[in-house]
Amino acid sequence: MGRFGRFGGRYVPEILVPALTRLEEAATRLLTDPGFLDRYQGELATWVGRPTALTAASRLGAAWGGEIWLKREDLAHTGAHKINNAIGQALLAREMGASRVIAETGAGQHGVATAAACARLGLDCTVYMGTVDIERQAPNVERMRLLGAKVAPVVSGDATLRAAINEALRDWVTDPTNTYYLLGSVVGPHPYPWLVRELQSVIGREARQQMLDRVGRLPDAAFACVGGGSNAIGLFHSFLEGPVQLIGVEAGGRGPGLGQNAATIGRGSPGVLHGSFSFILQDGDGQIQETHSISAGLDYPGVGPEHAWLAETGRALYVEASDDEALLALDELGRLEGILPALESSHALAAVRRWLSTSPGAVVLVGLSGRGDKDIDILRGLNR
Repeated sequence: MGRFGRFGGRYVPEILVPALTRLEEAATRLLTDPGFLDRYQGELATWVGRPTALTAASRLGAAWGGEIWLKREDLAHTGAHKINNAIGQALLAREMGASRVIAETGAGQHGVATAAACARLGLDCTVYMGTVDIERQAPNVERMRLLGAKVAPVVSGDATLRAAINEALRDWVTDPTNTYYLLGSVVGPHPYPWLVRELQSVIGREARQQMLDRVGRLPDAAFACVGGGSNAIGLFHSFLEGPVQLIGVEAGGRGPGLGQNAATIGRGSPGVLHGSFSFILQDGDGQIQETHSISAGLDYPGVGPEHAWLAETGRALYVEASDDEALLALDELGRLEGILPALESSHALAAVRRWLSTSPGAVVLVGLSGRGDKDIDILRGLNR
């Protein structure tokens, strides 16, 4: 456990090793404990709103030339898949006796989910968020505050998700016993990539059964956007064994140059970031590069180690979608299906549009990771 092929591991200051070992032991025990799992499943059913719907996007499919099914994580409480992980880890934090919870956020959805989960369980909550993301995701900042969380602005580095993770790790180092770090994606040191994957795998389990029940077969391909990669791993995990083509979609941004995109697998190289060995965006001297994406949730220069392994082994294919392609897909889903997707999810839809042009008539499953309400200010500012 802790490695996906050569990727993963635990590259952290010595002071954090006991905290990570303690978390690994607690998570391993509790995720097989019937009582804990009953509490977790109860929260998913009665508070999160699971199972989320599988929606046939018939008009979009007719326009794009295929049969499109949407796994609707946008319908989960707080508006995205992040809540599955947040409530699970918050329950772990309470079981472990933590007095406060810290988290990082980029697009704000993990911050909102963590704030909501902590309010639900009576835990003190601080969310680190880069000032760039605070400005472009203002609605989610206000939601976090209304849910009782303290939002801590991060001005260092690129002032986006990478800097927020750095600050959260610095905080955790100061008190690794009483503070629980509720990491939001399948990145970071072991056990986080495994733990978050386990909590998000409910997405794929539901989607697989729903496809069999509704369609009578598995999809030809499953698509999901990839920043750190939690919603994609959550969807992909139940389809790893079998014929379904798995396609992760990274942020192609403005183009191929360094600093113009966040396509970590497509344009990165192996290295260590935030305690894990995976693909990262770095220059020839190993310095982490700034990234760009219209989507704050994809604007990260690393990727989960399990995704790196799936790419290297060829089990999953990773492609890019540009800012413009994502915006076009967002517009078409809204006009044809009455669903406003998050900009993150729109990248997955853009890749579906392109893929169906060469695979007409295919049956496609798309992880709709979140809703687009949080992106209204960004969309308004584009003057399209």
